[in-house]
Order: sequence, then structure tokens, then C-alpha cells
Amino acid sequence: MTRRLDDRTLETLGAEIERPRHPRTSLQTGIVHMGLGAFHRAHQAVYTEDALNRRPGPWGICGVSLRSPETRDALAPQDNLYTVAVRDASGQRLRVVGSLTETLVAPEDPAAVLDRLTRPEVRIVTITVTEKGYCHDPATGALNERHPDIVHDLGNPDRPRTLAGFLVEALDRRRRDRTDPFTVLSCDNLPGNGHVAAGILRRFAELRDPDLGRWVADRVACPSSMVDRIVPATTDEDRAGVSAALGAEDAWPVMAEPFSQWVIEDHFPTGRPAWELEGAELVADVRPYEFMKLRLLNGSHSCIAYLGYLAGHATVSDAMGDPHFVRFVRDLMDEEVTPTLDVPPGADLSRYKAALLERFANPALKHRTWQIAMDGSQKLPQRLLGTIRDRLAAGRPFDRLALGVAAWMRYVGGRDEAGQPIDVRDPLADRLAATPAPALFGVREVFGGDLAGNPAFTTAVTRAYDRLVAVGAREAVRTIR
Repeated sequence: MTRRLDDRTLETLGAEIERPRHPRTSLQTGIVHMGLGAFHRAHQAVYTEDALNRRPGPWGICGVSLRSPETRDALAPQDNLYTVAVRDASGQRLRVVGSLTETLVAPEDPAAVLDRLTRPEVRIVTITVTEKGYCHDPATGALNERHPDIVHDLGNPDRPRTLAGFLVEALDRRRRDRTDPFTVLSCDNLPGNGHVAAGILRRFAELRDPDLGRWVADRVACPSSMVDRIVPATTDEDRAGVSAALGAEDAWPVMAEPFSQWVIEDHFPTGRPAWELEGAELVADVRPYEFMKLRLLNGSHSCIAYLGYLAGHATVSDAMGDPHFVRFVRDLMDEEVTPTLDVPPGADLSRYKAALLERFANPALKHRTWQIAMDGSQKLPQRLLGTIRDRLAAGRPFDRLALGVAAWMRYVGGRDEAGQPIDVRDPLADRLAATPAPALFGVREVFGGDLAGNPAFTTAVTRAYDRLVAVGAREAVRTIR
């Protein structure tokens, strides 16, 4: 295949392939996205693309990678076009997305990122940096002021490395230029993600200058949002298959399930795209939606990831091909998670949970358990431990949640059930691997100061861990009642 996907090849694609219907050549950049990865390109960028197709406006997206140049290197030669392949058991549907106007790599050129963030036409900054990108304490949500990159950014405001460093320096420049601040919209899987982002930005700004801290607290809007779409990592096989179906080489397409949801707190002082015209839900309070999703979908996903990996299942759909895993997840959602939820108005919880089971079983996605298992020290407090705290407060059992936590403990030990090494990807990986399982309760970044001293919690998880060691994950899942 000699030709590559770009603006010139768009019109030569097959009629069955959806393509941008807005005028890309005159599209102004009004959004900067921090954390340019597959999820953003399959989710927020698609909603923005749909909004631009319906109602053109100054909402092109500048995507910023805070780490690797890989995405920029793949997309820049394609005029920042890429394909979203929507897959399920019936096959795949392709669309080319054109809402991305440029890509920047922060470590290569922090000045260029700061320049873009400071431009008056940029009115929204969206974020998908994952939990660890906030440089915070996952157990409390507070800025980790001792994080080495935070320390660096406080001393080098013109050469930042972190999300907080970039945004606060750009906001300070806008303040001095008397330019309105941009709205900061977190799209990460954190409870109250807007409140977390606001607290981190405010505290970082305070550490730099108390007056700047007050200005950030008073002037910068940080609405919360809840995002939902399963987006597995793209493989070389995916690239080859999509390029063949497209009739042009796409160096980095993204794979996604048909389902997509975006619930947004509607607080944008300087404007926003008409996302609601294409299915986004604009609400006053995101919390009921985010807890429902974090605890049901993400909590189940983490349990499937750790238990499934230990049981030898490479993908979520492989695990959900085992009827014992299906029963485990259904009972986890029904018996342990659902009683802790404040269900959003009009939500059909039974239908939502049934849809989750179908989504998990989607054989076309190949969502790797290893991928979901990454960064567990950052994810467990939101996905499992909050639910456990509510169960403890109610005096109710949480055996399946305890098994999920125990599976994480065994996983981060770095050896699977056959004694083979596990490639554990986690900010605390070395520390976790060097800590015996019973002592992991003392990792305050994960368990806070309360759970380690709660015998009901430690006894349940220790019992579950001992069971995993004795019989293995597959049998532990099969026999739990």
C-alpha cells in the first residue's frame, strides 16, 4: 500500500467510510487536549467532530502528548486524520475523524505547548492523563507536593513537566495578559474529577504565588465529567486490517466498541461546542453518573483484569467466556455495588448492568487484562475501595470486592500462578514488588489511613488472598458465593 491517509486521499475513500463534513482547512483551534491517547481520539474528539459536522465553530483540537512522540509521529504526516474502527460481533464500521488540527509533544517543546495554551482563542482544555497524571495522592485527592516533577515545575515554571505545571503557568500568563482563563474539563476516571483538578491547580498556584492561587480559585471553571467507552490498545494487526479496509495506510487508528457516553457538568464561562446535539448529556450534577460508572464498569473491569490475568485469560472477552466469571461479575454488581449507588434520575440500572455484561463479552475488541491492570495503585481507591468503605459503614459483606483487592495484591507481587514474571506497570511498582502481601495494607497512597487499621477489611482481604494462593484465581472465582 503506497498512499497514506491524509487530506488529499479523503475524497478517494469508499462511500461506506464516514469522513469529516466540516471545513477542516479553516478550522480554528479552540480546545487543547492534554494526554493525547487512544481514548481521547475515540471519545471526546469524536463528540467534537460530530458537533462540528452539525454546527461548525472554532473548536478544533490541539492534542498534546505529555510523554512520548509516537502519536504525533504517526498522525502529523496524515494531516492529523485518523480512523475510528467501531467493532462488535457483527463486524466493523470505519470513520475518519478530522477534529484534531495539530499535535504537540510537551517534553520536546514545552514553550510551544505554553504558547498554544496562552492564545486567547483557546477556551477549553480537556484532560485524559490517567489517574497518575494528576501527581496527587489517590487516597485523598490532594496534590503530592513532594512529587519530584511537581518540585521541578515549581522551580522551573517556563519548563514544566506536569499537567499542573503547564496549566498554571499558562493561566498565569493569561492573567498577566488580561485574557480570560480557559475552562479545564477533566475526562479521567476520578470521582469528582473536576473538583480534583480544581484542587490540584489551586494548590499548585498557591505554592507559586498566593495571589495567583486566589485568582485560579475565583476565575478558573473546572466542571466534572463522566466518560464511558471501551477502547483497547491498537495492535499491529489492527493497523494492517484497518488500512486494508480503508484503502490507505493509517499509522495509528483506534478501535472502539459501539457504546459511548459522556455526561458533563454544564459550566463553560467562555463557551463550548454543541456536544449535546450528538448525544452528550449536559447536567447540573455528574456525581450519580460517575459513581455508577466507576463502581459498576471500572470496578468490575479491575476485578476481571487481576483475577482474569491470574487465571490465564489474556482478554476481558476470554474471561467472560467463562460462565463462572460471568456469575462473579453479575453478583458483584448486584449484591455488593448496587446498594451503594445513588442512581441518576431516569436510569434503568438493570438494563445498564445487563449491557455491561454484553460489552465485556464483545469478542471483537480484544481488550487485554494486562492493559486494564496497569496503574492499579492509582485506580483501586476510586474503583474498589470507595465501595468497600460504604459496605463497611453499612456493616455489609464485600467478599467479591475483597477478592478483587487480593488479586491486585498477588498481581503486583510480580509472579503469576505458574511462577512466571508479570510485567507490572505502576508508579509504585518497585515498592509494591518489594513489599510482602500483608504489609501492602500499609501503603497509604492506596489504602489511606483508615483501612489498614480496620480488622473487618484486613481480615476479609487476607482470607481472600490466602484462598487465591491455595486454589488459584479460577477456582476462587468458581467457588465464591
